[in-house]
Amino acid sequence: MQKSFLVKAVVGAAMLLAATAGAYAQDALDRVKQAGTLKVGTETAFAPFDFIDAGEHAGLNVDLYDEIGKELGVKIEWVLLPWEGVLPGLEAGKFDIVGGPATVTKQRMERYRFTPPVAEATVALLKRAGDESVQKPEDVAGKVVGGGKASAQLEQLKAFVDKLPGKADVREYPGNNEAYADLAAGRIVAVGNSLPNIAFVAKQRPETFEVVQPPFGTKAYFAYPGLKDDDHKSLMDAIEAAMLKIKGDGRLAKIQEKWFGATFDTPDLVTEPAL
Repeated sequence: MQKSFLVKAVVGAAMLLAATAGAYAQDALDRVKQAGTLKVGTETAFAPFDFIDAGEHAGLNVDLYDEIGKELGVKIEWVLLPWEGVLPGLEAGKFDIVGGPATVTKQRMERYRFTPPVAEATVALLKRAGDESVQKPEDVAGKVVGGGKASAQLEQLKAFVDKLPGKADVREYPGNNEAYADLAAGRIVAVGNSLPNIAFVAKQRPETFEVVQPPFGTKAYFAYPGLKDDDHKSLMDAIEAAMLKIKGDGRLAKIQEKWFGATFDTPDLVTEPAL
C-alpha cells in the first residue's frame, strides 16, 4: 500500500511537472502578446543597421522592428550589448530575438532559426582614402588588417588572407568602430566588413575612407536569428509573416533606400547558405 502511494505520488508529481512545463511552453508568442513587448537584443556599433546618433539608438534595424512591432501589435524593447554577447544573450533568454543582423551560415542555421533576409552581407574591404597601396583585395597581402570580434565577416577575412602569398596580420577589435578608428589613424591598412556597412561608412566620411572593389567575400545575406525550439516556433512564424508582408508592400525597400541609398534583391528565406 505504501508502495502504491509512492507510485501515485511520483506519477502525480510527474503530471504536475508536465503541466507546469506545458504552461510555460504556451509559447513565446503568447508571452510576448501578454507582455505587450517584444525584447530585441543588438549591438550599437554596426551602422547603418544599429548605431548611436545624438545619443539615440538609430538605424535600419530600429525602423524595421518598429514596423514588425506594429504588425504584431506590441512595443519594441531594445537590449543593447556588445556583439559577442548577443547570441549568448539570446540563448540565456535575455531577449526574444536578435535585432542585429547576422550573416546566415550553415553552422548558424543548425543552431538558430533565421528570419527573411534584410540585406546582402557580402564582405569587402574598407581602406583609407587615397591609399594607393591597396587597389584590390589581394593587395593587403603582408599587411595588417582588422575586423570586429566574433563576426562572420572577421572569419571570412581570416580565410581570405590565409590564401594570399604573403599572409596578412589580422587584428580583432571589440567592435567595428574601434577598427575604423585604427584604420583612420594608419595603424592598419584595411577593415573587413559587410559591403552595406562599409559603403555607409565611406559615404559618411569620404575624406577618410574608401571602399576597395570588388568585394572578396562569398555571396551572403543578413537576417535576424532567433531560437528554433518548439517554444519559439509561433513567435518566429509570426515575425517571418510580418517581415514578408513588410517586404511585399514595399516598406522594406523604403527602409533600405533610406539607410543604404539603394535596395537589395534578397530571397524570402535562405535555405541553403553558401557559407
